[in-house]
Amino acid sequence: MTELGDFLRSRRSRLDPADLSLPSHGTRRVPGLRREELALAAGVSPAYYTRLEQGHSANASPGVLDALARALRLDPDERTHLHDLARPRTPVTAPLRPDLAALVDATAHPVLALNRRTDVVAWNPSAHALYAPHLPFDSTPNLLRLLFLDPRVRALHQEWPTEARRAVASLRMVAGRWPDTPDLAHLIGDLVIHSPEFADLWSDRPVHQCTHGVKLLRHPVGDLTLTFSILETSDDTGHRLMFLTPDKASEAAVRALTPTT
Repeated sequence: MTELGDFLRSRRSRLDPADLSLPSHGTRRVPGLRREELALAAGVSPAYYTRLEQGHSANASPGVLDALARALRLDPDERTHLHDLARPRTPVTAPLRPDLAALVDATAHPVLALNRRTDVVAWNPSAHALYAPHLPFDSTPNLLRLLFLDPRVRALHQEWPTEARRAVASLRMVAGRWPDTPDLAHLIGDLVIHSPEFADLWSDRPVHQCTHGVKLLRHPVGDLTLTFSILETSDDTGHRLMFLTPDKASEAAVRALTPTT
């Protein structure tokens, strides 16, 4: 059992032969395409595809992976995830670049710097007051732990189920890109144990590169609507900045979170 094999099986189970204009023969004990049907649709031998599901992907060319992605009807993020699983990268541990730390400090609206585990490695006062004023400013909380295990942060999100699924889908992308990361594996295992909701979402295997969207927050200063944009570094540190921009109706309230003196 491998992450690559688990992903292929999960996506194979979503399709029926009719989806690929293939005839269906006999009663199926499990839903989805059979291995040989997917292999036929992707133009590879059943034996070769079986080896891929067993995790033997070293010789899988980009062309073969793209053929599988087309046969499985993968969306762009799922396609990227498939390539990442077949060609995992080596994680790099390094401090946040000084220029990124300076950008966090210089930004008026809420902004957080995160590592690949979603630990907060830097945030400005506005982001701290928005997300976790009950924690010390110099703390380095994990956003996923806050989202699933901290009742105050959970209550902050007006659309918590949407936020939770989005967070897990993004984590799946990260885990596929850098699978050999012990501290990331520890975080996932801990959340599976302590949060049944996380465990259910994780087993469902959503995959999405969440680079932008809208957050609806129920904050003590009022209901807030913020657009988030995530900028990732191009290296293998996994660092990314999340900028949160309030809409016009929320701007004054967000500005009041960190009054000037």
